[in-house]
Amino acid sequence: MKSSNLKNINRSWTLFIDRDGVVNDEKHDDYIHHWEEFKFYPGAKEAFRIFGQKFGIIVMVTNQRGVAKGLTKIEDLHLIHKNMQEEINNAGGRIDRIYFCTEMESENRKPNVGMGLQALKDFPQIDLSKSIMIGNTLSDMKFGRNLGVAMNVFLPTTRKDIPYDHEDIDLVFIDLISVAKAL
Repeated sequence: MKSSNLKNINRSWTLFIDRDGVVNDEKHDDYIHHWEEFKFYPGAKEAFRIFGQKFGIIVMVTNQRGVAKGLTKIEDLHLIHKNMQEEINNAGGRIDRIYFCTEMESENRKPNVGMGLQALKDFPQIDLSKSIMIGNTLSDMKFGRNLGVAMNVFLPTTRKDIPYDHEDIDLVFIDLISVAKAL
């Protein structure tokens, strides 16, 4: 799918989206442990406002193994997600469901598709041929490929060394608001 086809996206489409390095700053070789460390990327909340108008379903799929490592408390992860959703809602956007995997090894940990399969169970109207995945790692891109979404959108925010012509990458945008504006 070419970027010009992004204009064809309507409310029958689903957006799968990663969190750290996509929506917010990612701490290098560390995790976001507390809400005070969570910083939205410029334009991210506006992007969700646009996404909310364009996509019928928006689900976040995020690996959060800092919990399994004992570095992040599950209560803090819940607070981060609650506050993130409130700020996105207040900006006119939405996330319909957040799926996260805290385990080190799991069928839910991307690039495995467990979180995607749970979304399909929770939202049976999802059509993978009308779904896209936005992420900043090859694991995100492989998740999209393994799940069978129509298109993987790569943001090189934190992984500038990944070649854009990688077989699992369909489109590349500099940041989240650039994707939203292309819709």
